[in-house]
Amino acid sequence: MEKIINIRFLYIFLFFSFSANAQWVKHSFEVMGTLSQVEFWLDDPKTTQGRTPQLGTIGNDNRALALIQLVKQEMIRIDQKMSPYKEKSELSKINREAPHKAVPISVELFDLLNVAQDISILSDGSFDITYASVGYQYDFREKKRPNQTDINQTLPAINYTSVILNDKDNTVYFTNDAVKIDLGGIAKGYAVKRCLSLLAKAGIKHALVSAGGDTGLLGDRHGRPWLVGIKHPRAEYKTAVNIPLENEAISTSGDYERYFIEDGVRYHHIINPKTGDSSRKVMSVSVIGKDPTYVDALSTTIFVKGLSDGLALIEKLPDFEVIIIDNEQRMHYSKGLQQ
Repeated sequence: MEKIINIRFLYIFLFFSFSANAQWVKHSFEVMGTLSQVEFWLDDPKTTQGRTPQLGTIGNDNRALALIQLVKQEMIRIDQKMSPYKEKSELSKINREAPHKAVPISVELFDLLNVAQDISILSDGSFDITYASVGYQYDFREKKRPNQTDINQTLPAINYTSVILNDKDNTVYFTNDAVKIDLGGIAKGYAVKRCLSLLAKAGIKHALVSAGGDTGLLGDRHGRPWLVGIKHPRAEYKTAVNIPLENEAISTSGDYERYFIEDGVRYHHIINPKTGDSSRKVMSVSVIGKDPTYVDALSTTIFVKGLSDGLALIEKLPDFEVIIIDNEQRMHYSKGLQQ
């Protein structure tokens, strides 16, 4: 365990070093309710037409513009399909109709719901997309939360086994008419994975795609690792630890992203499916692994499980590592990172 001094606020911060002639293209944009970023290396001199794209700009390079647009459009497409806040999204349709009948859905969303159920089973319900059955009653912008009576009334609807997936006809049905689902703990990771795949198919070998606390990396940073800094949840602009990564993904879940404090109690968006209340066992969790979708879901899972149970789970998964910052501002690593 490592004591962190004067560190309070956690988020993913990426440290870069550029030369004046670096052919890096970088662009940031808002989507899926968060700040997203794409960065990649253009290694074909013909694409620059004698010009060098500068950090933070894209110049007039047609290929750079096309690749940025490719990533943005994919993020937007997934948001339009999977957002619970967009009335015309496929997810909103499920929440409206699945309590009453089996609803045919796209193969893409059906497969992601299957992944979510697999992680629910793996985590013994610590990850559960039906948390939204209570979670929708929170409004962190307006600093509103359900009272305990409201939670008690809707808590039985949080149960991933109430979501019935039929792979013969790709339908979903809720056995409880109070069930609502939300993919907030897995969709951004899936979006990052999809965007990296598109960039790879386009011939890009070195890239970064991030959406909020989810970051995926393609290759290394042209001869050296990407250096990812994790910041603590209680100190803005201060770094807790730097992690060198290549061809991996990292997802951070923290109690700082959407929250308010009432009577000294922090209410935030990571809901414990067992209680319907914000989970408060740790301050932040960062999971590292190859698959951005699973990394996203596992960071939420371990945040809910807490320190001991979270470490125990990750040690059963050889392809993943974790960094946990507990409520006493101490940092804990899984065994693979300790080595």
